[in-house]
Amino acid sequence: MTHDTERRRSAAFFDLDKTIIATSSAAAFSRPFYAGGLISRGAVLRSAYAHFLYMVGSADADQTERMRAHLSSLVTGWPVEQVSSIVAETLHQYIDPYVYSEAVALIAGHHAAGRDVVVVSASGSELVEPIAAVLGADHVIATRMEVSEGRYTGLIDFYAYGENKALAITELAERLGYDLAESYAYSDSITDAPMLEVVGHGFAVNPDRTLRRLAAERGWGVLTFNRPIALRPRLTPRMTVLTAVAVAAAAAATVLVWRSARTAVHAASPPLSNRAELG
Repeated sequence: MTHDTERRRSAAFFDLDKTIIATSSAAAFSRPFYAGGLISRGAVLRSAYAHFLYMVGSADADQTERMRAHLSSLVTGWPVEQVSSIVAETLHQYIDPYVYSEAVALIAGHHAAGRDVVVVSASGSELVEPIAAVLGADHVIATRMEVSEGRYTGLIDFYAYGENKALAITELAERLGYDLAESYAYSDSITDAPMLEVVGHGFAVNPDRTLRRLAAERGWGVLTFNRPIALRPRLTPRMTVLTAVAVAAAAAATVLVWRSARTAVHAASPPLSNRAELG
C-alpha cells in the first residue's frame, strides 16, 4: 500500500534559462567572474556574444557544442570554493531581477498541489543549486564538472543537455517514486524535447517556431512568460522567497487546472506514446 502511494507522487520539472529566468545563468555571472579575476575581458565579450545568440535563438546544435567546449576549457583550474562564493554573493544582484513571475506562480501552484519541483539545467550545479534553493525547488538536475583538489579539471562528469535531461529525470523518478505520467515539464528549447516527452504534461515556454510546431504535433501546452520580476525588493526583511511564492499558490493552482484540462482536450496523441523513442 505504501508503495502504491509513493507511485502516485508527481513532480514538475523546470528548465532554468529562458524558462524560470529571462536570461542565461552562465552569462549572468560573467561580470562577477571577471571582477573576481577568473576570466578576462575578452572572455566576457565572448560570453556576451554567446548569450546574444542564445537569447535570439540563433545558436544551433554545433554552436551550442562549441560553447560547451569553450566553457569547459574556460573553467579549467578555477577554485570551486571561489566560484560558489561569487555566486552566493551576487545571486540577488544578477539573477533576482530576471525571474519570471509566471514561473514563480507555477512553482507555488505545483507545491500547493503536493508536487515536488525540480530545476533541470545544462548550467553547472554550482550556479544552478543556489538559484533553485532561492526559488524553493526540491531537487536539481544540472551539469557536473569534474573536480580535483578543489579545482575544476575541465572535464565533465555529467552534461545535463538534450536526452541526458530525460534520462536524469527518469532516474530521479525511479529513485523517488514519481509517476511521470502525472508529472509536468516546462522548457523554451527544442533541445529539451526529450524532457517534455518523458512526462505526461509537457509545456513549451516562449517557444520559437520549431518548438511551437513540435508542441502542436505532440499536444503540449504553449505558455508565454513575459513578466520578469525583482524578487528581493518585494520581500520584507522577515519574508523569504518561499513565503512570497506561497502567496500565489491558490491562483496558480487554478491556472494549472485550467491549462491541464485545455491540454488534455487538444492533445493529438497520448502524452506517453513517445517514451519508447527515448530508448
